[in-house]
Amino acid sequence: MRKFQFFLLLFAAISFNAIAQSKDAIVGKWLNPTGEGQIEIYKKGDKYYGKLAWIKEPNLNGKPKTDAKNPTASLQNRPLLNLEILKDFVYDDGKWTDGTIYDPKSGKTYSCNISLKSNDVMNVRGYIGISLLGRSETFKRVK
Repeated sequence: MRKFQFFLLLFAAISFNAIAQSKDAIVGKWLNPTGEGQIEIYKKGDKYYGKLAWIKEPNLNGKPKTDAKNPTASLQNRPLLNLEILKDFVYDDGKWTDGTIYDPKSGKTYSCNISLKSNDVMNVRGYIGISLLGRSETFKRVK
């Protein structure tokens, strides 16, 4: 009976550790589907964020590309490199939800959910209103 209790306790400890680690499974660098950029996902407090950590062509006419499509004029001169485009994601039952994604190519911000297909494949779904009305893209982890 003692062996059974030991194995039960060991299983519970391993399971708890796996659950705790899975929250941070998206932390790291991810290559977008076109290969033009990498997003670095990190944690601030209990929420997850992501910034453009690398872009294939960071300059335009010898100057850093800026957030020219942003609807707020005062933000249009900020550089795209290191721009925070994923904001306020919370981990909930194997998914990262309730966040937003900013598309610098259009200047629009969308509601967004993130899930992992595997340790190295991430599904990002941006949408307006409800998740059914949106688009998903697959990112691959940068090694």
